[in-house]
Amino acid sequence: MNNAYTPNNAHIPVGSPPRVVRSSGHQSAAKIILAVFALMVAALLGLIVLLLIGSETGPIELIIGMICAMLPVPIYIMLLLWIDRYESEPLWMLTTTFLWGALVAVFIAIILNTVNGAIITAVTNSAQIGEHFGAVISAPIVEESAKAFILLVLFFWKTDEFDGIVDGIVYAGMVGLGFAMTENILYYGRAVQGGAGSLTFIFILRGMAAPFSHPLFTSMTGIGLGWSRQSNNGFVKVVAPVLGFMFAILLHGTWNATATYGGAAGFFAGYFLIMGPAFIITLMVIFFSLRREGRIVRQFLYPDYQRGFFDPLEYEKLSTIRGRMGMSWNAMMTNGFSGWRARRRYNQIASELAFHRSRVARGFARDQNSAQQRENDYLYSLHELRQKLGMAPPPQGQP
Repeated sequence: MNNAYTPNNAHIPVGSPPRVVRSSGHQSAAKIILAVFALMVAALLGLIVLLLIGSETGPIELIIGMICAMLPVPIYIMLLLWIDRYESEPLWMLTTTFLWGALVAVFIAIILNTVNGAIITAVTNSAQIGEHFGAVISAPIVEESAKAFILLVLFFWKTDEFDGIVDGIVYAGMVGLGFAMTENILYYGRAVQGGAGSLTFIFILRGMAAPFSHPLFTSMTGIGLGWSRQSNNGFVKVVAPVLGFMFAILLHGTWNATATYGGAAGFFAGYFLIMGPAFIITLMVIFFSLRREGRIVRQFLYPDYQRGFFDPLEYEKLSTIRGRMGMSWNAMMTNGFSGWRARRRYNQIASELAFHRSRVARGFARDQNSAQQRENDYLYSLHELRQKLGMAPPPQGQP
């Protein structure tokens, strides 16, 4: 057990409320206007994409394709978010990445892939070469670049939320799911034209057999960025994102090549020989990354355990996924849904406190006073949730 970390302010009076640093009204208004404008632009691009798809498939086929593409998405999102067990990412950031993939990245991909394919067709005077170039060369580079852009924005802009490999996989998975959903509208719309049997086959193939292809490709970029974030090695910080992005393109291109040149046999060979092992390796990366996050929680909540804020059993359970699930279930059985929500919120705040301290210890805090105030706010929130859950108050002088 590593107990090297010591908070700057170990004892905070309970009587005074936490100070919350708020931005000015002008700053808030500017952010709202910018967010609304960005949403409108994204919606416009998404509408253009749907019009382009509808012009190829027809309006009825477009609607059926949208229904088939959207139906399984909530299930896949729930499975993806289950990975993020310790410090759940903000809803607005998850929504942003999903919408970027579904609306903006798809628009970029359609335009650039079409242009690239047309150029190669004109140069080689062969439509087949242009089509194959678009699928095997252009699509992997353009699509992975379009999806990676939003990951880079979050990586550099939201350093307090993009903490490591798990976060990278979650954000990459969300942008990949959004991209795959919109892309599937086109494939399902085309399949409708071939009848119910064709639609059923394509739905099983894309919606059930290989629903995580795009999230898996982009997860390579997310892993690279996450590894860079959590590493203290300067070489790794620079090289990991580049290698992750290159591997995303390579995996995407190889997958497309097996289907383009191998037909059905190539698809299934690629599925079992490439996608299967890559998926298993990614699951292993997630497993060890979650263990790392558990160690962060254990290390950076240890000072509170020493002061008696957490009892031994609670401290141990907060450091494991199984223990957290058990505490949430017990809260549900004892206090119903409201108790379950409060317990989950308590677990989340405890993790955010630990990860905040980890970032401060690694030098990511730009303002030490703001960082200390944020820690105080987390501690007060935990104190209030303890009261809501009917837990014993912390020792005198503790928040």
